[in-house]
Amino acid sequence: MALQQTFEEKDIDRIIEMAWEDRTPFEAISTQFGLSEQAVIELMRKELKRSSFNLWRKRVNSGISQKHLFKRNPEINRFKCSRQRVISLNKISKR
Repeated sequence: MALQQTFEEKDIDRIIEMAWEDRTPFEAISTQFGLSEQAVIELMRKELKRSSFNLWRKRVNSGISQKHLFKRNPEINRFKCSRQRVISLNKISKR
């Protein structure tokens, strides 16, 4: 499956940042950028060094990650990081 969309560099940086954040679920990335989990994985594979990608995948697949809403601790009721509100052009923080 190839990525259908093209993103600006700042958008790619933001997607990668969101993907690395444990508390940001794939659903939030999908809402903001329209990417499925598989598309995020493809983007990460393309943009990261192999060792960084492998580390990320291991982390996402471990029990530590909260990348899926259904795996999350119910006490976590937000999916944006504390720094997210200061990022300009962020669709979610402008809602």
